[in-house]
Amino acid sequence: MAGKNKWGSNIAFVLAMIGSAVGLGNIWRYPYVLYSNGGGAFYIPYIVAILVLAIPLLILEYGVGYNYQSSFTKAIVKLKPKLEFYGWILPVVVFIMTVYYSTIIGWDGIYLFLSFFKGWGSDPNTFLNVNLLQSTNSLGGIFNFIPYVALSMIVGWFIIWFVSHKNLDEGLGKVCRIFVPALFVIMAIIVIFSLTLPGAYIGLGELFEPDWSLLWHFDIWMAAFGQIFFSLSLGMGAGFTYASYTNDDIDIITSGLYVIIANCAFENFAALGVFSILGYMSLQSGTPVSQIVSQGTTLIFVAYPEVFNILGGIAFVLGPMFFFSVYVAGITSMLSSFEVFSISIQNKFALSRRRATTILCLVGCIASMVYATSAGGYILVITDMFVNNIVIIFSVFVECILFAWIFGAERLVGFLNARSKSLKLGRWWLLLVKYVIPVLLIVIWVGGIYEIIALGTVEHAIVLAILSAILLCLAAAFTIMSAKSDDWFKTGERIK
Repeated sequence: MAGKNKWGSNIAFVLAMIGSAVGLGNIWRYPYVLYSNGGGAFYIPYIVAILVLAIPLLILEYGVGYNYQSSFTKAIVKLKPKLEFYGWILPVVVFIMTVYYSTIIGWDGIYLFLSFFKGWGSDPNTFLNVNLLQSTNSLGGIFNFIPYVALSMIVGWFIIWFVSHKNLDEGLGKVCRIFVPALFVIMAIIVIFSLTLPGAYIGLGELFEPDWSLLWHFDIWMAAFGQIFFSLSLGMGAGFTYASYTNDDIDIITSGLYVIIANCAFENFAALGVFSILGYMSLQSGTPVSQIVSQGTTLIFVAYPEVFNILGGIAFVLGPMFFFSVYVAGITSMLSSFEVFSISIQNKFALSRRRATTILCLVGCIASMVYATSAGGYILVITDMFVNNIVIIFSVFVECILFAWIFGAERLVGFLNARSKSLKLGRWWLLLVKYVIPVLLIVIWVGGIYEIIALGTVEHAIVLAILSAILLCLAAAFTIMSAKSDDWFKTGERIK
């Protein structure tokens, strides 16, 4: 039998990583990014981003995670004990992300229920913002609690607990083996049907019409690197953690390539469906696609319900399938981010998997209730920017320096090449992970800081200050607390 923190097979690891990468960002974020950044021309910086950032960094994360067979934090302690504080920064910030991610899953759970009878009514936009979320664009709405949103979020947390508290392969491994392939099948059905809709060609024409002039703009390159970073969850610790659970015979390089190919294929396939539907909406309403296209919650919870209202009877099948696929994508991504903090807690404080996940799910569920208020959506946007634009990118920069320079990326080359059935590493890889990627990360980080500064409101500053205080205080607390495990400073290494 597989150990409590071991995959039953290497395919379970690959499916878990695909489940971690394939999420809401592929469905609602990527189509908009592709459309608004040059259409077909966007594929040039997109492919460059895959080759220069995604492949080298993913292999580095997997390789070091495989070597240490431990949580990210424990590996940092082994590598550089004085940097334990940094070692807690990443797990804590990823847990903050997990908390707000549960909000989107909660909203989608409500829409999954409503989709069986089109319960959003004839005006999906008003239903979402006024009836359901009672949204406010200020912190004042934090005192207006919305019980049905909270209940749906609690259901999501129960699912996370139910899966995570079991032994790794019996819980998370089994879920990924079943639901990740199911997600691809469901999305394939939705996309194929969307391509048959009248007017689909209008949306696809808008999507792929290349604007080559944008290739000379800095923004399109930033968008491409940011999308790859976001959609593959690079540097969020999931790849490191999942790789630490792998069997000794794992082919790290090929597994990483499978994950990247599956993720990129999924988001591009999803884009076909999204813009086919937008083309259909354009034909039916006489409104140009450029005035319909949107991203985020507007696309999922407004544009799609509007389409389902037009489609008629088939929408009672297609609607539930769509919102179920979004739910599965959200759950698998949330499970991976939850695992990063959970295993760190287990490692340092000698907690059983069941006890650690139970405690963290209770804490996370209680913390997430701030998003079950009228100010929830407002706070979520700021938190998302704080996590992705500030902390994660800078943390990955530090991680890249630690892994490529202090650990020594050279140690991985011979070992990984000996097991690889595909790509072979060489000087090109060392050049990228040691020099090129750190520089790129700083450029992306500066761009993210600029975007936040551009918002410039007092309330944004208050929320960012609170989030920073929570992050730093928790990281400091976990650093100061004494380890309860005798093995905390005894991390083994597979690669000698």
